Amino acid sequence: MDGSLWLVVAVVLVLGVAGCAAVLLVRVFRARRLLLDAGVPLRSKALFWTAVVYTVSPVDLIPDPVYLDDIGVLLVALRALHAAAARSEEERKELPG
Repeated sequence: MDGSLWLVVAVVLVLGVAGCAAVLLVRVFRARRLLLDAGVPLRSKALFWTAVVYTVSPVDLIPDPVYLDDIGVLLVALRALHAAAARSEEERKELPG
């Protein structure tokens, strides 16, 4: 394979990761209201903020140029935050009154 094919593969990979990062950024901004919700446990909020700090820190578990571990950690934290918010909402609906 010649060098131009590898360049195309690299560009496609970078664009794919950039697209995932953009979608993830939108999801992080939408999670703001969950962070202000009093019913969401503090542990889930702390997990989210820990993931954000890990994402912006220069220290990585897996040193790579495409930030796969950063994206994965942030996705897990967002999923946990949304699950905690859903449980909190279900508990509020079950309360009498």
